[in-house]
Amino acid sequence: MQFSTNSPIIFVFVGIIILVVLAQSVYFLVRAVKRAKQKGMDMSVIKKTISSAAIFTIAPAVSILVGVVVLSKSLGVALPWLRLSVIGSLTYETVAANNALNALGMSPDKPITDAETFVTVALVMTLGIIIGLVLVPLVAKRIQGGLKKLEKRDKKWMEIFNNAMFLGMISAFLGYVFSDVSGIAKGETAGLIPVLVMAVSAVVMLVCGLASKTLKQRWITDYALPISLISGMASAIPITNWLG
Repeated sequence: MQFSTNSPIIFVFVGIIILVVLAQSVYFLVRAVKRAKQKGMDMSVIKKTISSAAIFTIAPAVSILVGVVVLSKSLGVALPWLRLSVIGSLTYETVAANNALNALGMSPDKPITDAETFVTVALVMTLGIIIGLVLVPLVAKRIQGGLKKLEKRDKKWMEIFNNAMFLGMISAFLGYVFSDVSGIAKGETAGLIPVLVMAVSAVVMLVCGLASKTLKQRWITDYALPISLISGMASAIPITNWLG
């Protein structure tokens, strides 16, 4: 039997896992509503909170959909749908999948045709993200306690430390973006494509931030990420045609 990344059995397994996650969400939602009623909260406030939370989940859902579309070309729909619906991260999953495919000598633009490669890529994507689940209960409390102590001693230094950690995380992804820029010296311009796409996304994000602040519209901030992602992806087409 020929292997397919969109095999019905894969969708069955993925559907079962996602249904379990949805069942957990419904369970905790029901428990939360009951607890809110016990605390004497007004039902109109509870309904407004639920509806507001549901509306604002649309923005990150659009970003996830973009990630599924990007990864579906090589991995099919089921695996990206699973990875980005449970504990997956858009920035992590795409990089992990591409690195695994490159290590196996395959292009992210071509569909996987054998089960061994598919399982290898799935393991790389899954095991890498599981580390976070393991570390959080083991070290998160200690780190949080240390940060609180640092904040009490010097609040300004605490802000600098937090910003430094955030920039360190961003730098890891910037390395991936700029990894092929050195090819310009050889006359290869393809390495500029991810740099320019990132620049377009950054400019769109900046415009969204300024528009939200100027117009005082909170929804622009909530949708800034998917807008910048889609704009960057759309710009990749003319940029690629230009640079070849």
